[in-house]
Amino acid sequence: MRRFSRLIVVGLFCGLVSLGAGRGAGAAGAASPDGDVRINLNVASAEELEQLPGVGPALARAIVEYRAHAPFQKTEDVRNVKGIGDRLYEKLKDQITVGEPAHGSKGRDG
Repeated sequence: MRRFSRLIVVGLFCGLVSLGAGRGAGAAGAASPDGDVRINLNVASAEELEQLPGVGPALARAIVEYRAHAPFQKTEDVRNVKGIGDRLYEKLKDQITVGEPAHGSKGRDG
């Protein structure tokens, strides 16, 4: 019983921590089919982009500068940003979105 109680306390604590860490993410994110919030590459601030694994201040600024010239059409387009290769994209792909598909096209955006 003691182990079960400890598990509940740890679970609640983790939930509260993740809830606090995700504050503000709704403005820059979109709900994925499994309920997770993803960072929208086309609207997120540099500070929000820095929350992604492997993305620091310089790379976050590079993403913002890139999208100023051409918004991302699909998540894979982030690989066009200098400093984001296939390995980093693999870490990011489940945490990013570009928003709703354009012109009513069906399917996922990435």
